[in-house]
Amino acid sequence: MKFAVIAAIWLVAAIAVGASGALQRLAPPVPQVIIAGLTLALLIAWRTSETFNRWVQTIDLRALMAVHLTRFVGMCFLYLSARAELPHSFAIPAGCGDIAVATIAAVLLLCWSRLSRKKLWVGLWNAAGLLDILGVVVSGAGHGLADRTSMAALLHLPLSVLPTFLVPLIITRHILIFSRLRK
Repeated sequence: MKFAVIAAIWLVAAIAVGASGALQRLAPPVPQVIIAGLTLALLIAWRTSETFNRWVQTIDLRALMAVHLTRFVGMCFLYLSARAELPHSFAIPAGCGDIAVATIAAVLLLCWSRLSRKKLWVGLWNAAGLLDILGVVVSGAGHGLADRTSMAALLHLPLSVLPTFLVPLIITRHILIFSRLRK
C-alpha cells in the first residue's frame, strides 16, 4: 500500500509539472536525462530497499506486464505525426513499436493460462519491448537535439506524463520482469 501511495504522489507531481509548463522550457536532452534519472532512482530503490524489493517480488508477473498496455499511446504518436505535430521519422517507428509491444502483451495476458512456455514468450516479448522503449528514448533525444521544437508535443499535458512518469516505470518494469524470469 505504501508504494502505491508513493506512485500516486509521483503521478500527481508529474501531472503538476506538466501543467506548470516547466517541461516546455527544457532543452533536449534534459527530458531524456529526467527519464534516466527517474529510472535509475527506481532501480536503486529496488536494489537497496529490502522492503521495496520484497514488495516487487510479490507482484504478479501479469501485473508487471499489464502496465505495458499503456503503450497503446503509440496511436497518439501516429495521430500527431499525421497532424505534423511530431516528426514522422520519430512517430511512425515509436508509435508502431509501442502498439506492437502493447498488442503482444495483451495477447500474452489473454492467453496466459494456455501458454505452455510462458518464460520463453514473456522473455522474448520483454527483450523486444525494452529495446523498443530504449530506441524511442534515443530517437526522441536525437530529434530534439536536431530541432528543439520537433518534440514539443511530448512536453505538454497529457503526453508530458510520459517522460516524467510512464517511461521510467516501463523501463524499470522490463528490468524487473527479466529479474523475475531469471528466478
